Amino acid sequence: MDTLYPNAETGCCPRFIPEPWDEKEITWQGKLFVKDRVRCLLHVPLGFGKVVVRNVEKIQAAGALPDQPLMLADHVSPWRIELYIAVGKEVPGCEMATISGTFLSKVFEGPFKDAGKWCARMRDFVTARGRQPGRIYHFYTTCPRCAKYYGKNYTVLLAQV
Repeated sequence: MDTLYPNAETGCCPRFIPEPWDEKEITWQGKLFVKDRVRCLLHVPLGFGKVVVRNVEKIQAAGALPDQPLMLADHVSPWRIELYIAVGKEVPGCEMATISGTFLSKVFEGPFKDAGKWCARMRDFVTARGRQPGRIYHFYTTCPRCAKYYGKNYTVLLAQV
């Protein structure tokens, strides 16, 4: 995994550029993802990194790694996250899913403990634009090691509208 994206400064996660994601409207039609689950204890993920590594190894082996990483987390309950990792094609041995719809996106920066505040701000952002927020996905733009290296911990929230 040390060379996930070899052209990135870290060899792992590319430096995230927030402008293309901040306060944008995005439409996907059948966007392909590997889907998995992460157990949580009162919203605290347990073994998140192991789930990501296991899936990314399968994605790399299948030659399905996209040019730009996109990993969405749907916090469905205090006990579970449904994780979606974008891929360029079907990956053998993985559960596949597609996501379609229109989303409003907003970039946040800071520690993950602020996620609850970000969700409230995201709902306000969507409502202020005359839309009704549906499911909200968290796009974690870099792993913790790369976030520390880059000095920024960006998370994009995408609200289905």
